[in-house]
Amino acid sequence: MNGEFMQALQQLAKEKGIAESVLLDAIEAALISAYKRSFGSVQNVRVSVDPVTGEFHVYARKTVSENVEDPRLEMSPGEAWAIDHRYEMGDIVEVEVTPKDFGRIAAQTAKQVVVQRIREAERGIIFEEFSSRESDIVTGIVQRIEQKNVYVDLGKVEAILGPQEQMPGEMYRHGDRLKAYIVEVKKTTKGPQILISRTHPGLLKRLFELEVPEIYDGVVEIKSVSREPGSRSKIAVHSRDENVDSVGACVGPKGMRVQTVVLELKGEKVDIVKWSADPVRFVASALSPAKVLLVNVSEHDKVAKVVVPDYQLSLAIGKEGQNARLAAKLTGWKIDIKSDTQAKNATEWFKIGQFVEVEEM
Repeated sequence: MNGEFMQALQQLAKEKGIAESVLLDAIEAALISAYKRSFGSVQNVRVSVDPVTGEFHVYARKTVSENVEDPRLEMSPGEAWAIDHRYEMGDIVEVEVTPKDFGRIAAQTAKQVVVQRIREAERGIIFEEFSSRESDIVTGIVQRIEQKNVYVDLGKVEAILGPQEQMPGEMYRHGDRLKAYIVEVKKTTKGPQILISRTHPGLLKRLFELEVPEIYDGVVEIKSVSREPGSRSKIAVHSRDENVDSVGACVGPKGMRVQTVVLELKGEKVDIVKWSADPVRFVASALSPAKVLLVNVSEHDKVAKVVVPDYQLSLAIGKEGQNARLAAKLTGWKIDIKSDTQAKNATEWFKIGQFVEVEEM
């Protein structure tokens, strides 16, 4: 090693944001291992590297002892006093044992340590960057598909889109650009592992935050989200400003904002409904686009009984129960739906005094 090596080391440390002392400590520790491995030494040694010139020295550390049992680890008082008369019993004496042909081994070892530490530091920086972005949205490019996993290039690192996190029916090809939701960032021996999702409800929420300035500014709030990825979703929104229409803000001029989200989700339909602290209003709104006549809520068991016009029953329930299922997820209430005729015939189920007429609210 020489002065040029040390200058390069200082420059690398500065560029990578690593303390120079950390690299030097690592080099010294690696040189100790290299010395013992190359020269079969069991001595207790210390290696010193000059941070300016790059010169290194190997010192054997011996304890001053009256009865020397192992001369590789101990030294008699007479030998110690020949070096410095101030040494006492039990003191550690350092004797230089730098081999003449150790330079090549030292230079190679130092290079390996620097490369390894820089790699570790870069992995650490990437881990910190992405771990702070959990529950955020990222844009990446599909690199390859292996064993049903899609590997997405995020620039500094690859992310994994697992089979369970892929939208049903969505095809992924090399070079495709897509947005995904960071579910988890793990620290592994090979560096940070970033797990992303296209099915997580958080993706829908983040997409609206990107497209709707009122949400980003905090004027409009997304209260809840329910998703059946690739098919249909519902979001409940609330405006903190009575002059701002929460639903209108999310739909956007001529539906452009919601359409942008739909395109990103490859045609997944999105219902935007108005949130209300009143469960009657909220349940009725969540069943949109169906029209709701009456609602009865039971706070105790979180069940909502809903009456809709006869011709709206199939719309309220939805194909294979999807609309009712999404509404239940959105509100957190179990929803039991009957048509107007069915309700009137179910005397035990339908009691007039318990229901609230939604249209009059």
